[in-house]
Amino acid sequence: MKASSLEDPEVRRGAIHWMIRETAGNLILIALLFGVVGRWDWWPGWALSGIYIVWSVSCAILILPVNPAMLAERARPHPDRRTWDTVLLSLMGLAMIAEYVVASLDARYGWSPPLPAGIRLAGLIVAAFGYDALLVWAMASNAYFVAMVRIQSDRGQAVTSTGPYRYVRHPGYSGTVLLHLAVPFLLGSLWAIIPGVMATAVLVARTALEDRTLHVELPGYAEYAGRVRYRLLPGVW
Repeated sequence: MKASSLEDPEVRRGAIHWMIRETAGNLILIALLFGVVGRWDWWPGWALSGIYIVWSVSCAILILPVNPAMLAERARPHPDRRTWDTVLLSLMGLAMIAEYVVASLDARYGWSPPLPAGIRLAGLIVAAFGYDALLVWAMASNAYFVAMVRIQSDRGQAVTSTGPYRYVRHPGYSGTVLLHLAVPFLLGSLWAIIPGVMATAVLVARTALEDRTLHVELPGYAEYAGRVRYRLLPGVW
């Protein structure tokens, strides 16, 4: 995809598809959370829904006008995607759904003891920082931030080393990890920590495999990795 403007019909169709898909996804999340919990007056559910809506709106405001091709890429299938990535994305989706369903059932039936308001507020802050700040920052800094692992030679993919990529090599995954570790506390469910940790484990595995792929197939990545040592968390890994 050489053209990147919304004036290009293929880019425009892909961007519209992305917007429709994100809107539908947010509505499905709301239906899932409140359908399972069985009531509408559940503020943590609205807070989590708001985090996802803010992410969608932020991408539309910050990325769509300057790089619609990236959002179009996120909305279309690619035959060269890796089989292992398809498997991991499926596992990630299942773990995410399990996390939200378990937390909603917990809120409905009171399986967990009430968590202090400060802990739930901290969960909200960490989740919002991870998804609405760090993830959006990573996407705005990287013109090749797409939904599946593939080397985008058709788009002239190059190494990104600006923005949060100065500190870790996969800041988008760092933000998503923060979200899934914080959501159980935001939603007040200790049981949801189990699928939240499972989702995190899948993301860590995907990070390792993607990093290995980039080392081998993306020119300049090995040199970049020599400068930025850590994948997800500075000083740790």
